[in-house]
Amino acid sequence: MVARTDKVTDPGIAADLLLARRGSAYFSRKLNELHDDEYDGPSLLPGWSRRHVIAHVGYNARALTRLTEWAATGVETPMYASPAQRNEEIEFGATLNVLALRNLSDHAIVHLNVEWRDLPAEAWSNQVRTAQGRVVPVSETAWMRAREVWLHAVDLDNGGRFEHFPPEFVDRLLADITGNWSRRQSAEGVPSLRLQPSDRDAALTVGDQDADPVSLTGTAAQLARWASGRGTTGVVTVGGGPTPAAPRWL
Repeated sequence: MVARTDKVTDPGIAADLLLARRGSAYFSRKLNELHDDEYDGPSLLPGWSRRHVIAHVGYNARALTRLTEWAATGVETPMYASPAQRNEEIEFGATLNVLALRNLSDHAIVHLNVEWRDLPAEAWSNQVRTAQGRVVPVSETAWMRAREVWLHAVDLDNGGRFEHFPPEFVDRLLADITGNWSRRQSAEGVPSLRLQPSDRDAALTVGDQDADPVSLTGTAAQLARWASGRGTTGVVTVGGGPTPAAPRWL
């Protein structure tokens, strides 16, 4: 029997799918390293146990599956019926037993992969709407999923590290976050920033660089951890002074 493969032909989308799938494998590995009695422990996200993180990542895959089905069929299938429904789903998922949580994660990953695999090449540009109301091509679901699985693998707080992430993911994440800050700077007062990764050639900037930006340095992985709101370890303010908290990202 001939193996079934992705129908996507765009190399950029294919690269994003690979990042999402590698991230899913990494998340699954960190999840499976947990002992049953560790699921009740706290995650790195305030107010959430590891159970909440696992449930969220599983239901996120199902939500992105709905967007992919929307792109394939033309029948609108939103990520969630409402923000309240999303939150209720996570709270319910956090009450499942360990086996059910593992099955939720595994099955949701497989289902999303199947929908991505079978989506025709010409359908990847079809428009869908995210939970935040943004209208985007369904191709964006690959990057959305990549962010979820890599970052939340760290949030499980059992050994996941930004230093484990592929360099191309770290670079894309930093560009994503600083781009978001730049778009919101005027409306929300995001400060001007200059991030200089010590292991990269180019700096990332936010806002007017003549207006005395806050300059920070660290490795790209350390800056990505800081920018995504997960701690200041290794990030130093150029010229001295305390490392500021990162602006809101999402």
